[in-house]
Amino acid sequence: MDDKDKLKAIDILNKIMELELAGVVRYTHYSLMVYGYNRIPIVSWLKANSNESLMHAHKAGELVTLLGGHPSLKIGPLLETEQHDLGDILRESLEHEKCAIAAYYELLKASEGKSVLLEEYAREMIMGEELHLDEVNKMLRKPGDIHPFNP
Repeated sequence: MDDKDKLKAIDILNKIMELELAGVVRYTHYSLMVYGYNRIPIVSWLKANSNESLMHAHKAGELVTLLGGHPSLKIGPLLETEQHDLGDILRESLEHEKCAIAAYYELLKASEGKSVLLEEYAREMIMGEELHLDEVNKMLRKPGDIHPFNP
């Protein structure tokens, strides 16, 4: 990778780190706002997502320093809609995850043919995020509905 490509990759990785850190805050907040009969398993799932987002942010930050960059201290956008129905939480989560996937695709495009390390990292993260999106999508469906949720 030449210096220009490294700088672009660092910029994208910092954006990923910021989005993932926003995910930590977002999922932690959501876990505090769940009420009702199914609270315990949903809170556990949200806490696990928060922990996973922190690991993803750390991994992106490690790659920033590997490339000689400085990890961002910013956090991505945080949306507080004051809507705490589980469906609202899941729809907000779906939108957040779509932004994260777009950033990983951006990294993949920027690193193709330039860095196997970054390509494989981006592919691995895209795969995991797409599976996570599918999980949220399935949670938004009504029981028995086999068609994907389409907001």
